[in-house]
Amino acid sequence: MADHWLLPLLSGLADQFDTSLFVVKGVLAVTLVCLLCGAVGALVVGNRMAFFSDAMAHTAVAGVALGGLSAALAGYAPDDPMVNWLVPVVMVLFGTAVGAGIVYVREHTALAADTVIGVFFAFAIGLGAMLSNALSKLGRFNAENFFFGNLLLFPDEQLVYLTGLVGVVGGFLLWRYNGLVFGSFSPSLARTRRVGLRLNNYLFIVVLALVVNLSIKAVGALLINALLVVPAAAAANVSRNLRQMFWLTLAFCLGSGLVGFFASLAVEVRVRGVAVKFSPSGTVVVVAVGVFVLAVLVAAGRGRLARRTRPRSGL
Repeated sequence: MADHWLLPLLSGLADQFDTSLFVVKGVLAVTLVCLLCGAVGALVVGNRMAFFSDAMAHTAVAGVALGGLSAALAGYAPDDPMVNWLVPVVMVLFGTAVGAGIVYVREHTALAADTVIGVFFAFAIGLGAMLSNALSKLGRFNAENFFFGNLLLFPDEQLVYLTGLVGVVGGFLLWRYNGLVFGSFSPSLARTRRVGLRLNNYLFIVVLALVVNLSIKAVGALLINALLVVPAAAAANVSRNLRQMFWLTLAFCLGSGLVGFFASLAVEVRVRGVAVKFSPSGTVVVVAVGVFVLAVLVAAGRGRLARRTRPRSGL
């Protein structure tokens, strides 16, 4: 369905900028993914959910396996267009169920949060490993593309999904962002102000499941958590308030994505006379970590400057 209007639009942009269709699709994909990860990344770090988001990313291993199994049981061929929407739907539903299960068990037991997350993490990885071998033999699971993504061969349908998701996440943040931030730094005070913390938590899990599972094919399951956490961690080092942290996270994530993508296209290393290029998704993450290192150095420089200029007390 996307071929009727999206492909001509992207082809027109490729002709306009005198580049290939793959590059145009890659730029659009990395822009959408970075907008999504940057928008929710500050909340992930602010709510101390880095391990939780990592678990959600690895839950996609089981989600894609269940999606492939559902498509196989329904009789769809691996290249059937129906598979392109059935698998993401199953992935999102499974990811949401696992996320909600983590929150429910954490609320109704005395177990520490990291213990509960570890149990569900193990279940998802085990289920994915149990199913992925059979699906690989059926030609329904490409481990390399799943774990590391492929920005240059991103499906057209996924671009449509991500574009719609940007609107959904933007609307959700306009609706619930203040309550989410309030609950992150003072849950007890938020309860006295009648902020629906439980509803916010479950809604945020749904949004996080959508972002993670629909971005997997672009940057991969092993790297999606880096885009959720690293730019926000960099922003936390140099921002002065939560609003500034949100916008800096968005800027760092988007900047790292575009710089890393174009660097992967431009830079090549010759090994025994063979030109070797770097993976776009991996390069994006490495650039994001570089931004984090710079932010740490800037924060350290600010601290030293503040100590030097602080007036001394006493006589």
